[in-house]
Amino acid sequence: TMQHVYTKMSLVAVPFYQKRHRHFDQSYRNIQTRYLLDEYAAKKRASTQSSSQKSVTQESSSQRESSSERASSQTLLGGTTCRLCAKRVSTALEEEEQERKRRYHSLLAAYGEAKRERYLSELAQLEEDVHLARTHARDKLDRFALQHVDTHALRHAVGDRLAWERHSFEDRISRAPEILVRLRSHTVWERMSVKLCFTVQGFPTPVVQWYKDGSLICQAGEPGKYRIESKYGVHTLEINRADFDDTATYSAVATNVHGQVSTNAAVVVRRFHGDEEPFHSVGLPIRLPLSSVIPYTHFDVQFLEKFGVTFRREGETLTLKCTLLVTPDLKRVQPRAEWYRDDVLLKESKWTKMFFGEGQASLSFSHLNKDDEGLYTLRIVSRGGISDHSAFLFVRDADPLVMGAPGAPMDVHCHDANRDYVIVTWKPPNTTKESPVLGYFIDRCEVGTDNWVQCNDAPVKICKYPVSGLVEGRSYTFRVRAVNSAGVSRPSRASEAVAALDPLDLKRLQGIHWEGDKDIVIYQDDLEGEVQIPRPPTNVHASEISRTYVVLSWDPPTPRGKEPLMYFIEKSVVGSGTWQRENAQTAVRSPRYAVFDLAEGKSYVFRVLSANKHGLSDPSEITSPIQAQDTIVVPSAPGRVLASRNTKTSVVVQWDQPKHGEDLLGYYVDCCVAGSNVWEPCNHKPIGYNRFVVHGLTTGEQYIFRVKAVNAVGTSENSQESDVIKVQAALTVPSHPYGITLLNCDGHSMTLGWKVPKFSGGSPIIGYYVDKREGHHKNWHEVNSSPLKERILTVEGLTEGSTYEFKIAAPTWWGSGCRRIPVSSSSVRPGQRLSQVPTSGWVGTLGFFLVLLSLYRRYLLGSGEHGDS
Repeated sequence: TMQHVYTKMSLVAVPFYQKRHRHFDQSYRNIQTRYLLDEYAAKKRASTQSSSQKSVTQESSSQRESSSERASSQTLLGGTTCRLCAKRVSTALEEEEQERKRRYHSLLAAYGEAKRERYLSELAQLEEDVHLARTHARDKLDRFALQHVDTHALRHAVGDRLAWERHSFEDRISRAPEILVRLRSHTVWERMSVKLCFTVQGFPTPVVQWYKDGSLICQAGEPGKYRIESKYGVHTLEINRADFDDTATYSAVATNVHGQVSTNAAVVVRRFHGDEEPFHSVGLPIRLPLSSVIPYTHFDVQFLEKFGVTFRREGETLTLKCTLLVTPDLKRVQPRAEWYRDDVLLKESKWTKMFFGEGQASLSFSHLNKDDEGLYTLRIVSRGGISDHSAFLFVRDADPLVMGAPGAPMDVHCHDANRDYVIVTWKPPNTTKESPVLGYFIDRCEVGTDNWVQCNDAPVKICKYPVSGLVEGRSYTFRVRAVNSAGVSRPSRASEAVAALDPLDLKRLQGIHWEGDKDIVIYQDDLEGEVQIPRPPTNVHASEISRTYVVLSWDPPTPRGKEPLMYFIEKSVVGSGTWQRENAQTAVRSPRYAVFDLAEGKSYVFRVLSANKHGLSDPSEITSPIQAQDTIVVPSAPGRVLASRNTKTSVVVQWDQPKHGEDLLGYYVDCCVAGSNVWEPCNHKPIGYNRFVVHGLTTGEQYIFRVKAVNAVGTSENSQESDVIKVQAALTVPSHPYGITLLNCDGHSMTLGWKVPKFSGGSPIIGYYVDKREGHHKNWHEVNSSPLKERILTVEGLTEGSTYEFKIAAPTWWGSGCRRIPVSSSSVRPGQRLSQVPTSGWVGTLGFFLVLLSLYRRYLLGSGEHGDS
């Protein structure tokens, strides 16, 4: 019976509030009591000081009764002293009150934290008690079952069954990590702290590691910067006093013997500018554009000031800016601003900075290069639609270092990077006034240094070059210089940094994603087994063939093993039967290799051998015969060139594509004043389309244009010259009349007035025609059959209470612009400006012949009805 009672008592879980509390001996009751005592002491001190002031006053009054002169001076001195004392006492009381409040709030905060920690510890203890109670109950049931079994065999069987069930239970509770609450992204201001939290469960308890942009976070590396905590399955990373460099993607990886899971979140740290609200909305970081996300608020955007066609020189600074009127003006919600160059979305870089806010959108360039030339478009995106503005930016060459030297190349990019090898490409400069380019020099610079090293001894004639001899694991930037008979050009803008790494090594870590949030990571090294002497490479072929070099590519042997691989390349002239090793002095670690110094006109075959520390493989299969020659040729000249008027300072140039244009990089357009034979470049970066608007021309001057095509081998011959064209505005349809106002309305007639169209289309306005119709009718009626010279007209014969619509057209010999307005003859006050609804011109906008036809029709019909055409 005592054993039963003891077991029953052990199974009962004592409530945590009875088990842990100690009659509030060290909890919030002490805090409240301490606050009351401090307040009582402060009031007592205040009353003591007030009584002392009264005694001083009484003493001064008694002295004043004894002597008149002395009393007056003493009263003045005593009064002043009392006022000063009172002021000092009140200041001291206020400081004590503030200090008391501060201590009270700090005690409350400490109490709240202590209460939370106490609650969590009691909750953990309660879970442990429940687990122990379940264990005791299970053991008791096991013993009870064994006591009622008579035979020893049955008892042994039952014991085995219970042991197996206990083992299976432990297997069931063993599980891979599983994230219950994932990380959440945050946007904070500088010098604020941010806390990232997530919850994970698993058995055994997972080990959690934190990463910033893929790099492991080390608390010892930056003491006081990071604080990492793990309590009861809740893992926290706190970043103290975040700065702008803390903007990154933070990841947490939880691992145990059964698997691994991860979660990540973005932290954006914004810089505070002026009186901007701390919660000024950025939604998601501007530096990461989300073209698929459209703001949910409808905005009306109007461009007040726009950037126009701009001409600059390399090395200068520039800011393209638009002034906007955004309605409604919400500080926490804004439309999205996007910048494009030739329809390519731009991102912030060390060359360009973007700003949007306070009614402005700007794009700033710290150092212009010809790479920045192009058509720039500012696009404002909201739920109400897209508003945009475009203008062209021209960037001409800086002054050359040597007179007559060519301009700098542009658009330097790196391709096919590997452990010790990369291909560099670029675009050639326009040499309208200089001698042709003879070749190019390629320079490389290791990231973190300013030491530029020339990669090639002799100039390269095509705009592509394989750079070898890189150090594995290091990052490099590249630049290119052009050479002609006069000298060497300025260097191009440096390329983006590229790392000398084998892409296959990056792919060896394979992530297989199953349904849910679990990731199982498999390393290929574990699947390849041990390899001694490697096998030969496979799929040896020529990936690049030119007149000066051949680039060989191959696949590493499979399986490749864990040991580092090296490759040796051998070549043989077709028919010779002898083999010569190309890289006898230097081992190649990349599955790419550029072979130079091949004899012109001869065919070669190649084979590759792989090697590791255990030995050298057999040779690979021999390639097919390869001859060093250019696979692409200089393009042919473009076809017919047509020039047409655009504005008073620009001309539209169009041309036919070349008949033989392989791998074109674009076109260069040149212009010349008729009769001068002095050609000037119109664009300084190849354009990829066969239509171009040439800006910056002199009004009234006559020009001739020509075009040439560009590819990696070089530039084509010049096209045939266009016809001479005079620069002046093209004749177009005029804009519509505007400012239409009802000047008078008496119920039977209306007097209308309007303003001259803002744009006449290049030809004078003949006059004005007005049509009318009732609001519910479809047919229009002419008001005047002959054109009006004045801009005021009284329309007679109207019905009182009816609504009318009017069309006012301003025809020229090239077309017509028109506005239609609805008006009620009884509900409009004189002087009221009418709403203007745009429609198509009834005279039409098809040109000179349609205008003549419409005028002739009016002459024949005089007046009457006609449909809306």
